[in-house]
Amino acid sequence: MEQIGSKEVAAAAVKIAMSEDRQEERRLRGQFQEADIQTVAIDYGGEFSNAVPKILERAVVAAKREGVIGESHAEEGAVAGAAHEAIIQIMNKAMGLNLGGKIGIARHGAHISVCVFFAVGLLNLNDVVIGLGHRAV
Repeated sequence: MEQIGSKEVAAAAVKIAMSEDRQEERRLRGQFQEADIQTVAIDYGGEFSNAVPKILERAVVAAKREGVIGESHAEEGAVAGAAHEAIIQIMNKAMGLNLGGKIGIARHGAHISVCVFFAVGLLNLNDVVIGLGHRAV
């Protein structure tokens, strides 16, 4: 059996964040579940200046709702911290612009990864950004 560590969990978060639609998302979640990796993806769009607290909150709520994490402060903090790290990585490109895309969360054992994958820009003049954070619980 393949060893699952931080690299594999991070890859799952990236893949689920990059899924094209709900059908692909469900297919990937099933594959990851077979490998004992819990995942969830959340759509997000809006102005970056208002995004940080909303992304953190949505990530924690979705992870709890889908059973990726439990109710403990340590698990909630791990998701919020990893999401914050991912957001910091895209901040320079996103400041003052609009975002649209997905947040992907993956967990196996103590490893939790959060990926943000967004189109960033104005009108149809978009760039693409990706950020990834990891925490151990």
